[in-house]
Amino acid sequence: MPASLVMLSHPMLAPVEGPLAAAGFRTARRWELADGERPAVRAIVHAGEIPLTPDFLERLPNLGLIACVSVGYDGVDVAWRRARGIEVTHAKGLNADDVADHAMGLLLASWRNIVLGDRIVREGGWRDDDRMRPRPGLKGRKLGVVGLGAIGEAVARRAEAFGLEAAWWGPRPKDAAWPRAESLLKLAQDSDILVVACRADASNRGLISREVIEAVGPRGLIVNVARGSVVDEDALIAALKDGRLGRAALDVFAQEPTPPERWADAPNTVLTPHSAGSTVDSIPRMVAQAVENVRLFLAGEPVMSPAPA
Repeated sequence: MPASLVMLSHPMLAPVEGPLAAAGFRTARRWELADGERPAVRAIVHAGEIPLTPDFLERLPNLGLIACVSVGYDGVDVAWRRARGIEVTHAKGLNADDVADHAMGLLLASWRNIVLGDRIVREGGWRDDDRMRPRPGLKGRKLGVVGLGAIGEAVARRAEAFGLEAAWWGPRPKDAAWPRAESLLKLAQDSDILVVACRADASNRGLISREVIEAVGPRGLIVNVARGSVVDEDALIAALKDGRLGRAALDVFAQEPTPPERWADAPNTVLTPHSAGSTVDSIPRMVAQAVENVRLFLAGEPVMSPAPA
């Protein structure tokens, strides 16, 4: 077998070539991969939300590891890969605080009209009577968290500092400092603000359905820092336009980049480009863990952060 190659799965991962080379690995780019290089590919460094299809992977006969730089790995069918001897790793918990910070930023920006206010000031639309149409404050409002993993817990802790009353729902009970709702629908009905922070997989596609969206209601806000696939995006846009949902603040979308025209006439929205987990603090940690997982795998040692099946 030729000397092992570590393949980068997407152009946005090109900056990872430097750390891989510094660790002594030969790299290849998926978008430039020659057929003759396929047998040498032993590991893939991957952005977990991007699909890796079986037909592509089956043409890499010696692949043994998919090392996701991201926390999420919904583009990777873990069970299918492991049945074929391919390990999958992810950046377990390394950017939870950064994502939670961003979620709170989206929440505040939307709830208090901060983005709209900035535009009014810059465009010369500031009128004194605007101050007499105030938004509600946060203290005492109800916050529902969908998915109480590392990100969800970090959101709930931050919410308490703003005087919000937090509750959560997930498919499996766990010991937590906050009450678990009897169902997702009940959580939505009881929440002024619903923050979606769950892990995405095939089982929860469209989990935030029309029924859940309407339960949050015309005065409520939905914040999504999970994955676009978890929310029925068509239903969300329709509910915003019809006034059945008050507001939405989103960092993730069904299609990325999301088409701007899709949001052109969707009112009361704050949108960011899937940047919640990307900080100068978290990215080096995530890259370093992926590189270390590659090193461990090629050395025949156990990897440090295998993805749950």
